[in-house]
Amino acid sequence: MRQESRDPSGGPASPYPGTSFEGYRYNSPPNWPAPPPGWVPPPGWHPNAAWGPAPAGWQFWVPVASPSIPPQPAAAPPPAGGPGQPQPSTQPTATPLVDTEIGLFGARSKARELANKVNRLAEENAHLRAELERLGVLDAAELEEVKRRLGDDIAELQQRHTREFEQAQQAHRQVEAAHQAEVARAVAESERLWARIGELQRQIVVTEDIAALQEAGVYEYAHPLDDSVAYKAELAVLKDEIKAMNRKDGGAVQATTNFTLNDSLAEGRRMVGEFSKLLLRAYNNEADNLVRGMKPYKLATARERLGKTRSTVEKLGRSMDIRISHNYHQLRLRELELTADHLNKLAEEKEREREEKARLREERLAQAELEREKARLEKERRHYENALAALRAKGDEGGAQRLQGQIDDIAKAMDDVEERAANVRAGYVYVISNLGSFGERMVKVGMTRRLDPLDRVRELSDASVPFNFDVHALHFSNDAVGVEAELHRRLADKRVNRVNQRREFFYATPAEVRELLESVAGDLLQYTETSEAAEYRQSVAESGGESTPAAIAAD
Repeated sequence: MRQESRDPSGGPASPYPGTSFEGYRYNSPPNWPAPPPGWVPPPGWHPNAAWGPAPAGWQFWVPVASPSIPPQPAAAPPPAGGPGQPQPSTQPTATPLVDTEIGLFGARSKARELANKVNRLAEENAHLRAELERLGVLDAAELEEVKRRLGDDIAELQQRHTREFEQAQQAHRQVEAAHQAEVARAVAESERLWARIGELQRQIVVTEDIAALQEAGVYEYAHPLDDSVAYKAELAVLKDEIKAMNRKDGGAVQATTNFTLNDSLAEGRRMVGEFSKLLLRAYNNEADNLVRGMKPYKLATARERLGKTRSTVEKLGRSMDIRISHNYHQLRLRELELTADHLNKLAEEKEREREEKARLREERLAQAELEREKARLEKERRHYENALAALRAKGDEGGAQRLQGQIDDIAKAMDDVEERAANVRAGYVYVISNLGSFGERMVKVGMTRRLDPLDRVRELSDASVPFNFDVHALHFSNDAVGVEAELHRRLADKRVNRVNQRREFFYATPAEVRELLESVAGDLLQYTETSEAAEYRQSVAESGGESTPAAIAAD
């Protein structure tokens, strides 16, 4: 039977695991976890450092019948126990070698687990010591062989690493080269596209310029001819040539003669002929549409479209080598050019016809005025002659002399009318402006053969202008045509429409024109430099005082 050890005070020492002592129990400090009932510390047990120290003077063993004794600072603690038996320390010890926290519950099973682990560690330690002893007894040759093998392994690993590194670098260079090539291709494509955009923009500008010049009456003929009749005849000849080339074997379309279908050369030729007709029809339809919709300023665009159509036909017929012949394409291009020239020539002839009609109308009006004036003077002259005969019959010589003077004046006026009717260059040079329509620095300089030149000014005021023209000068001259031409020549650098010379507007003030007119025609009987512009000024006043036509329009 196991002996119980006692401390000097009579209490039991720390028991071995599984040993119980009658009359005493283990008293855990209040700041430590409470143990299960009947638990006793195993041999070598130490409290967890995280629990902290026990209160000073704490008694770990108390009688069973006695309650827990509160801390007694002055009282001496019970003896530590029997020989060789450890007592729980009041101070936490250092962390054990194996940092394993043993809970208060299941302590015995945990102790057995730790004991097994200690045994395994001891066996492993013994194995390592034996291996160390074995290596220690190897001779120098064996150690050198081991060293060599390890060196070979290291060298092989280094070579493998070098190869893999070089392979990675090569792959990176290949990827980088492919990326650079792709970037170069993208840059080249971008430059090509930008060049194409620039070319198209230049074509647009040229087309717009051509359109603007065409609208202004300027056109560059590809095939200059005298009149629209000549162009019409040339187009008729050209159309006959086009029809001739569209006939069978006329040369409008070219294709291969060696194409076979189902191992048959005849079937292949028949298929090539049918497909050639289809593509030629598509090309002709496009050319005919361009001719029907032709405007002179669209000629460049029409040429480009027909060229693209020919390229499309060539792409579609590539397998059979079908293409529109060069000679036929040139005929259709010439047809476009002649059509544009013909249309422009027709427009010019219509404009000249309109101008001629306006001139003839002006001549008829002037001639009618002269005839009416001549008839009036003739009627007045007869009236005075009848009165003169009556006065002479009465013997009133004084009254007869006065009437004879008036008859002489009428005869002189009739001579002037006859002279005006005979001299087509005689007439009035007028200088007019329209402040509300064109501003302060624009005048119109023209001439009229009307007996009353204001009739012509009133006609101009009624023609699509919001305000009436103001008259600055009406100068009569026997060579009004020459005076007008000289004024236009001196104002050429100030002409508003530099293309159409029939537009007689100039960027100049009435005062500037007065100086030129005086130098050309001599003394002027009357010239007004200030524009009256009554309607315009009244409109300005009603619009709130704004002084520009644009401001009036915005209001």
